[in-house]
Order: sequence, then structure tokens, then C-alpha cells
Amino acid sequence: MTTDHYIPPQPMDARMNGVVRWLANHGINLAGAQTLTVTGRKTGTPQQIPVNPLLFEGSEYLISIRGRTQWVRNARAAGEGQLRRGRRTRHVAIAEVAAEQRAPIIHRYLDKWGWEVGRFLPDGLAADASEAQLAEHAAQIPVFTVVAQGPAVR
Repeated sequence: MTTDHYIPPQPMDARMNGVVRWLANHGINLAGAQTLTVTGRKTGTPQQIPVNPLLFEGSEYLISIRGRTQWVRNARAAGEGQLRRGRRTRHVAIAEVAAEQRAPIIHRYLDKWGWEVGRFLPDGLAADASEAQLAEHAAQIPVFTVVAQGPAVR
């Protein structure tokens, strides 16, 4: 099975991302959304995208149901970034989770946000997929662990 999965944003998705990012930046908690800022691997400029961080079994994760997106490639290159909601910004280290450990994390993520992101799953998967089904496709869905680097800044 290929690990190259990517669903590019459509114009409406880009507009919705802009709205969700604006709400998160102004402190409005829309389904847990925060703004992730990572340094662009090619441009060196900050790139921002709304994300839904997941707290699961004592750790925090970022999941890219769309696959190998720009923010995923930038996070892999940078290894760090910022998460922001309102005036609260956290500097974080970002490390990719091994594919064989992703299925339970993705399953929990879909329990919470499958209604929102299910259409971006790899072919053959649905938002109500079992952990076993998710394990078969886990290499296609990047998952990152997030670790705070110092206190949140306001």
C-alpha cells in the first residue's frame, strides 16, 4: 500500500480554513480549533493552518487526515512550531509518530471530528472505521506528538 495520500484543499475548504483560523486567533473555541504556525521549508516564512489538537492518553497529537499536506511537510522539516488560540500561544516541539502506533490515535480523532474530516480519508476508509482498518492505512495519515516547550505566552 502506498503511503502517499494527499487530498488538496478545494476553494471552499480554503475559505473555511480562513474563517476557522480567524476564529481561533480571536479566542473563539470552534470544536477545539487552534492555529498551527510552522516555518515554511522552502520559503522560510511562517505558514498558518487551523488544526484540532487531540488529547489522548495523556499526550497531545496533531493528525492530518488529508495526508501529506504542506503543513505536514513543513512540520517534518521544522520539528517545532506554535499553537495559538486567542492571545495564548504555545511553542511546541513536533515529532512524527511511528505508523504502527497511529491507529488508536486516529480512531479517537475520528470519534471526535469524523463528522468534519471524514471526507478526506484515504480511499476505502470511512469515519467509522475500526482500529484494524485504520491500522492498514495508518502510514497514509500523518500523526505528530506535540510537546510544549516552556509556558504559554499571552
